[in-house]
Amino acid sequence: MSEKDSERRAALDDAQIDTLAIRAGQMRTGEGEHAEPIYPTSSYVFDSAEQAAKRFSGEEAGNVYSRYTNPTVRNFEQRIAAMEGGEAAVATASGMAAILSTCMSLLQAGDHVVCSRNVFGTTTNLFLKYLAKFGLEVTFVDLVDLQDWSQAIQPNTKMLFCETPSNPICEVADLSALSALAKEHECLFVVDNCFCTPALQKPLAFGADLIIHSATKYLDGQGRCVGGCVVGGKALIDEVVGFIRTCGPTMSPFNAWVFLKGLETLRLRMDAHSDNAMQLALWLEQQKGIDKVYYTGLDSHPGKPLATKQQRAYGGVLSFCVAGDKAAAWRFIDATRICSLTANLGDAKTTIVHPATTTHGRLTDEQRAAASISDNLIRVAVGLEDIEDLKVDMQRGLAAL
Repeated sequence: MSEKDSERRAALDDAQIDTLAIRAGQMRTGEGEHAEPIYPTSSYVFDSAEQAAKRFSGEEAGNVYSRYTNPTVRNFEQRIAAMEGGEAAVATASGMAAILSTCMSLLQAGDHVVCSRNVFGTTTNLFLKYLAKFGLEVTFVDLVDLQDWSQAIQPNTKMLFCETPSNPICEVADLSALSALAKEHECLFVVDNCFCTPALQKPLAFGADLIIHSATKYLDGQGRCVGGCVVGGKALIDEVVGFIRTCGPTMSPFNAWVFLKGLETLRLRMDAHSDNAMQLALWLEQQKGIDKVYYTGLDSHPGKPLATKQQRAYGGVLSFCVAGDKAAAWRFIDATRICSLTANLGDAKTTIVHPATTTHGRLTDEQRAAASISDNLIRVAVGLEDIEDLKVDMQRGLAAL
């Protein structure tokens, strides 16, 4: 690292998140480029056999093989770590790869995980269908019931895992209380921060050990690429890096570059998503044909006081129950014309989906009921379109009930 690069990095030590989102992690090459370059290379050339040996052993820092060392990916890792306030980060091929890599590197057969019930449906399947094959035990609990968490902890419990706000009904975990519980029982506390991102919530500041992201969502912001990351203390991240180095769920340089561009506007976008979602949630609450609206910014939401304490704003995801059954929910969705019918979220384009038959469709009826995923529930990830146009589109759905 040149003296000027060192000075640039030092200048960011006390920088705010908007500055970190644009500047953190970049190392200019001798070409003097202003934008971050993409390094689409599988391997690297060494100056000598001795240097190659030192790089492979870890004695000397530097690039070895792009499965686990790539300058563009490293730039993304350093930037998201700086934004979350973490010591280090490691990028993965997807958000689910981030969860898998965390569990495979830090847990072993016979260990027990306590996980909030209202997590992404595929997370539930990962624990129950695949990690269970390797002897990992899991107990699902009510996200907001601390007594439920406490009673579920066993002598072999090694991790508490939650997603907050939850997907799709926006329940809010008490991060400080869960952190204290994890420390009391010498467990790791892992938080999926996908819905809020560091622009709205920083779980490490509330005592989390690790943060999981699906970079596919808001970190990108335009639905272009799939990726994930894990952020936290260096010792823990080094363990996850070891798994990725061996098993290969790696982020590509191109995707890392796309995510770097997304981070530059993250805080601005999250504020706009939050503003649109709040306006739409308030409007939906007043509409005939809507039985219930779930959004943490509403006074009617029991998690609002906690969300106000932990989050800078309330995010872009809401859900609501229409009057009627699955058929009514499907009619509502099919009648919209501006919203995109897709299971992804975090996009500039508003997306709408029926969780019970898509994102949580592989769960059993009992699991969906326990997670409050009813047949008449619709999830909307509110985008950046004009709010009045979105209301008109929701009115099309209401007219179809």
